[in-house]
Amino acid sequence: MPELASWLSRVPPAATLAMGAKVRAMRAQGIAVISLAIGEPDFSTPPHAIEAAYQFALKGATGYPPVDGLPTLKAAIQRKFARENGLDYALDEIMVANGGKQVIFDALFATLEPGDEVVIPVPAWAAYELTVRALGGVPVLVPCSQEDGFRLRPEALEAAITPRSKWLFLNYPNNPSGAACDAAGLAAIGAVVERHPQLWVLSDEMYEHLLYDGMERASIAAVCPAIRDRVLTMNGVSKTYAMTGWRIGYAGGPKVLIKAMANAQGQISLGASAPAQAAAAAALDGKQDFLAAHVQAYQRRRDIVATALADAPGMRCHVPEGAFYLFPDITACLGKTTKGGRLLLTDEDFAAALLEEEHVAVVHGAAFGMAGHLRISYALIEASAKIVSFCRGLH
Repeated sequence: MPELASWLSRVPPAATLAMGAKVRAMRAQGIAVISLAIGEPDFSTPPHAIEAAYQFALKGATGYPPVDGLPTLKAAIQRKFARENGLDYALDEIMVANGGKQVIFDALFATLEPGDEVVIPVPAWAAYELTVRALGGVPVLVPCSQEDGFRLRPEALEAAITPRSKWLFLNYPNNPSGAACDAAGLAAIGAVVERHPQLWVLSDEMYEHLLYDGMERASIAAVCPAIRDRVLTMNGVSKTYAMTGWRIGYAGGPKVLIKAMANAQGQISLGASAPAQAAAAAALDGKQDFLAAHVQAYQRRRDIVATALADAPGMRCHVPEGAFYLFPDITACLGKTTKGGRLLLTDEDFAAALLEEEHVAVVHGAAFGMAGHLRISYALIEASAKIVSFCRGLH
């Protein structure tokens, strides 16, 4: 049989997708599983966004869209960046992609040479490291401890940068920890970046609206204008507007980079679905008043789940400032045995046993670059008691 590409050996399937497949298989067998493994809102797409896509398609506007995005959506993104982030991007400094993951792929495909390093503070979304490896880059993982609120320390960043460093990835609010970073924290990071002119910065701001306890959002490209022309600000409609399946991500950045990314995307997939782009434009330009209720609901769920998990023996959990995840430390649970007789040596063992014995799906922390933890989505809260019961049964 002909051989497959060697890069596949560097890129295992994402743990979140693998856990999702296990959940689907168990449900197909009639087992009721509560999944806290997928980063997906449980709200509905705004009706006016759905209607916009419907009307767009009815008009027959279903042909190939421009590779870099429909002008109407790019204009809506331009207004959004100015209104919410203090960023003034020209239209040729904005592009649309098939979800945020393609923004990342486009950026790295357009800039990365084999052996180039990408600095990734961890815990981090697994797609960062996997995409870097797939394209021949070298991920440089910088641990951000729970004691530091899972935020990147400037001195740790400085120590991680080498002459081969090409990118720094930032993600606040963070997946999987929920950590957020204020303007002062971003300014300190920006000061380090300013000293290394070979470094691009990708600022993943997908969860920017999901902030709690008075935390205000900030974009590093606005906070640090000296490095604006080296920052790619990435966002999308998936989390804020509950539009994960519409697959619309977008980015603003320097014209030369955006042009190169559009070229890369043109070789891979062409433009994103035109009706979906119409829906995204309606979401960005439409009423935003419902978002406050969503944020309040998520904060209430965070508080309920964090309070419940405080009673779980062996768990130590930072209360996050944003997103909809908790990332508890479970190292005190390791080395113990479950009620079902399974010895837990790793966080992956913990996640597997929790699924088997309590039918609750979570993702182990090692998949996000930080072993000894779990990512728990609190978009649903029904499983808290089961997790506590599982921990109480360890011996």
